[in-house]
This record gives sequence, structure tokens and C-alpha cells, in this order.
Amino acid sequence: MTSETRAKMVAGAADLMSRRGVNGTSMRDMVRHTGTPRGSISHHFPRGKQQLVEEAIVFAGAQVSGPLEHLTRERGAIAGLRTFIALWRQTLEKTKFQAGCPVLAVAVEQFVNDATERDGKPDQAAQSHLLDLADGVFADWQRIMVEALRSEGVTPARARRLAALVIASVEGTVAMCRAARSAQPLEDVRLELELALFAAISG
Repeated sequence: MTSETRAKMVAGAADLMSRRGVNGTSMRDMVRHTGTPRGSISHHFPRGKQQLVEEAIVFAGAQVSGPLEHLTRERGAIAGLRTFIALWRQTLEKTKFQAGCPVLAVAVEQFVNDATERDGKPDQAAQSHLLDLADGVFADWQRIMVEALRSEGVTPARARRLAALVIASVEGTVAMCRAARSAQPLEDVRLELELALFAAISG
């Protein structure tokens, strides 16, 4: 039960971060959102909000990398791309375009931790560590696409550039979809990315 409570807290934090951002997600909000005991916070996350955010980043990354890696290995780069986009489309539509990517939220916000949130001063050391974690997630997603493209004959340099294009395009388009309250931008980007990957693989 203890591990289940902890996992629920981490997943709940990732969900709230995807909707409200990092600084818009408080420990109190997370407890309310997940229905977990407030007293469990200090037990499971002795380093406070920073630790919870760190684990939420890792969790969110794995939620994408697991199915993405499976599909690319089983069916190739283009199938992996479709899966990557389908995951985000599902998230957007399920939340009525309220949720985006919690990893991106970490990358674009200046983290304010529990101890300094009253005066609003950023914690530079924590910020640097969180950015490293976010960078690691993006790098892992890119690695999966690179390996898929390489297995289909794309050169290392081209595979690296295309993988960066895929991740950057989809992450940016998720934000566009939230603003438009429509999945159409994601569909447009999917079609163009598929053409780019197909051309690289065929060439």
C-alpha cells in the first residue's frame, strides 16, 4: 500500500504539472488531486517538492519512452512516430486540451522550491538539476528515434537531426493544440514528419 501511495503521488504530480506547470503545482494540490494522506508527503519525499518534481519528470518520460521503444523495435521508425503523436493526441483529447507535457513545463519554468516560494526567489541549484533531468528525458526519446532510423539505414548524422526534429516538432505542436483546443496542428505535423522520415529511409 505504501508503494502504491507513493506511485499515485508521483503520477498525480506529473498530471498536475502537465496542466498547471511546475510552480502552479503545490504539494497541497497534489494531495487533494490524488486523495492521498498529507502526512505521507514527508515520509515519501523527505526533500520536499523538488524530489516530487524530479520523480514526476522521470515518470512522465517513461510513460512515453516505453511504448515508443516497443513500437519502433517491432514496427520501425514511422510506426514509432505515429505512436508518439497518438500518445499526445490521446492526452490532449482526454483532458479537453488542458494537459500538455510536464517535461516541457520543467524546461520552460524557473523552479521555486518549498523553502523559497514565499519570497519567490528561484533555486538555481535545483533548477539546474531539474533541467538536466528534462534534458535526459528528451535525449532518451531522441535516442529511441535515432536507433529506429539507423536500423532502417539512415546515416547517424541524419538520424540524429531527424530525431531532434521529431521531438521538437511534437513538443511545440502540443502547445499549439492546447491554444487552439484542437488536435489539427498535431495531425498536420504528423503528415509532414512522416514524409520526412519516409524520404530519409527510402533515400
